[in-house]
Amino acid sequence: MTILDRITAYTGSAVEGSAELIGTIIRLADHLGAVVSGAATISVSGLWNSVRSVLLVVTITFAAYFMLRLAFRRFQRVLAGAAEGAGIIRHTGIIGLSAGADLLTVLGAWVMGYLPAFYTGIQAGNSRTLFLNAFLFIELAKVAARILLAPRWPALRLGRIDDTTAAYWYFWLSRLVSAIGYTFLFVAPLLATNVSSSAAEAVRVFVLFCALAMAWVIILQNRDAVRARLGRYAERGEAEPLVRILSGVATFWHIVAIGYLTLIFVLWLANREAALPFVLLATVQSLVAMAIGVALSVVVVRVATGGMHLPADIKARLPLLEQRLNAFVPNVLRVIRGLVMVTVVLAIAQIWRLADFIGWLSSEFGQRVVTSVIAAFLILLAGGLVHLAVQSWVEYRLNPTYGRMPSPRERTLLGLFRNAFTIVFSIVILLLVLTQLGVNVGPLLAGAGIIGLAVGFGSQKLVQDVINGAFIQFENAMNEGDMVTVGGITGVVERLTIRSVSLRTVDGAYHLIPFSSVESVANFMRNFSYHVAAIGVSYGANISNVKQAMRDAFERLKETEFGEHIIDDLEMHGVTEFADSAVVVRARIKTTAGQQWTLGRAYNEILKEVFDERGIEIPFPQVTLHLPEGKTSPPAQATPVVGASRTGEKSRKRNADGPAHKRQRKSRVAQDGPADESQGSLEEV
Repeated sequence: MTILDRITAYTGSAVEGSAELIGTIIRLADHLGAVVSGAATISVSGLWNSVRSVLLVVTITFAAYFMLRLAFRRFQRVLAGAAEGAGIIRHTGIIGLSAGADLLTVLGAWVMGYLPAFYTGIQAGNSRTLFLNAFLFIELAKVAARILLAPRWPALRLGRIDDTTAAYWYFWLSRLVSAIGYTFLFVAPLLATNVSSSAAEAVRVFVLFCALAMAWVIILQNRDAVRARLGRYAERGEAEPLVRILSGVATFWHIVAIGYLTLIFVLWLANREAALPFVLLATVQSLVAMAIGVALSVVVVRVATGGMHLPADIKARLPLLEQRLNAFVPNVLRVIRGLVMVTVVLAIAQIWRLADFIGWLSSEFGQRVVTSVIAAFLILLAGGLVHLAVQSWVEYRLNPTYGRMPSPRERTLLGLFRNAFTIVFSIVILLLVLTQLGVNVGPLLAGAGIIGLAVGFGSQKLVQDVINGAFIQFENAMNEGDMVTVGGITGVVERLTIRSVSLRTVDGAYHLIPFSSVESVANFMRNFSYHVAAIGVSYGANISNVKQAMRDAFERLKETEFGEHIIDDLEMHGVTEFADSAVVVRARIKTTAGQQWTLGRAYNEILKEVFDERGIEIPFPQVTLHLPEGKTSPPAQATPVVGASRTGEKSRKRNADGPAHKRQRKSRVAQDGPADESQGSLEEV
């Protein structure tokens, strides 16, 4: 049966119930009119005999109960003093002892009510039995209220409420229970036996209507207090999302409560044999389902709020694991909380027969759907755990504190593996989940292939990036931390992906270079490096002395802290160039990878000191001008000019002065530094 069919059935039942209610009210009015008009006879003598026979039992029962209550209050005062400051177990035991003593006072008074019949040998009549049974049930209900509220003794109270609130609720509950209980269990049956069923029914309706009016007053008096309490629950979020639902109806909860109690009263008048028991039972079951849902939600929220805390040694090995768990677990708990809410809603719909979820679940289609959903959830959960494990393993391998120090190649490959694994694994998990949900992934794969082909044609640059990147990684051209020159930019490799490389230059600029623009890779960090010392000395210097000075500077360098980075002897190449103003003598020092710049700077400093000690001149750009005889000042054309125009000036000067002009020479001195710094030169002045 669909929900629409059930709504139609409920509508028909409501119409029939309304007709029956109208008939009941008409019959009740007829009975009352008959009693008032005298058409219905009342046995006054029989009623008086029944009341007179029970007066003695009532007097003895309440007198005994009053005396026992006086003794119990003294005992309760002692228990309240013992409960002050007691532990949880002891406090619970004292409350249980107080409840047991309270129960004994009720049972004692109930037994005392049977003593007149026992001593006189006369069996207790029906009216006396009705009263004693009513007394027992009503006072037992009050005992339960006193256990929860304990209006006189806060130390014996289970609930965390103040004294005024406890006294208020006990006052109204005790009077409602007494009025309804004695009316339905004693007065109405007595009237039905000795007067008429119409009179008994009239008394029931009147008392129940008065109780309904009292409930309306109580609800309206506590309207703001309940709204404020629900608002505090919502602010703390202790029972998401069910308490949030309750906070949503906080503004009109009193209307719902009054309407529900009025509905109970109407159902009692219309169809108390069928509709009223169903509504009451469904209400109790719904409250139990909501209480269980709220309790589970509170537990889930507190677990999610508290987070997960790992031991110190695990946090040292896997610094990011706790953060990943605290990001993964709340999502799982959020799903569980949603499932709890859905289950509660379905349970309430099943209780009120709005939907036959159990019947649907027992069908083949329902079992298939539920099995698919559970399987998909388990696949997602297992996939999340596997992804978490792989990420933690990669993190452990990259952690330099524990285990073997990862090489640059390992850091690069592990980073690429982590990214590729995340993408591929996510696609596989998605396909598995769709398969469990009944989706045919074959057309999806075919469509993805076609779309991929179209994207490949439309984004050839991206495909070229990926292909070039794959070959560069396969050939191990660069790794994270290497100093490289790529695409005309020199810097340290900070990040490598399958399609691009990220460089950080010496000035701090961050460069993202796609592999499609990479034609060559110059890696300064592979196996070993060289520092090339090309030193310019004056033409008058002794080359043998210069070479010896360079060797001596090399020996001094080996004695410094940089000596451990030298892996071979000095390679002396000798004179490599006759420059304009200097003779270039070159040597080469073999170093460990990446140390050529710092070691070269240290070698230059030592070499300068040795040259200064031995009087070896490092020339600087200069111009020597020879004037003809008889001239004391150079012509205007002979004024030295820096830059590109200097060539024309020198040509004119040579033409004017002839061979007396001496050839100018330009000295180049290599300025070594980090790999991205250009080789500078001193210009002629």
